[in-house]
Amino acid sequence: MKGVIRFASRGKLNPRYIGPFRIIERIGPVAYRLELPSELGRIHNVFHVSMLKKYVPDPSHILETPPIELQEDLKFEVQPVRILDRKDRVLRNKNIPMVKVLWKNARMEEMTWEV
Repeated sequence: MKGVIRFASRGKLNPRYIGPFRIIERIGPVAYRLELPSELGRIHNVFHVSMLKKYVPDPSHILETPPIELQEDLKFEVQPVRILDRKDRVLRNKNIPMVKVLWKNARMEEMTWEV
């Protein structure tokens, strides 16, 4: 499987695929249902053929990896830090005030205009 969930930071030496997993059934001409372990229970188990790669067994491919731990209680909250700019936009003959917001834990390039 390719590109489903990023388990670690991206890099040259990190694995591009995880698995191998057994194919349970073919769904349509380009989709397959896989048998995923319980640790990956939150992932939908149907994948397009472009996300799959045939596994050729090779003893040198076996890597010891730590078990995947998902913490269910984690939450991602965005909080505004500062208002950087203000402007009015005209939408259907109405002035709508907008502010440019800098968010906590975001880069300067990720500022957004909010109503």
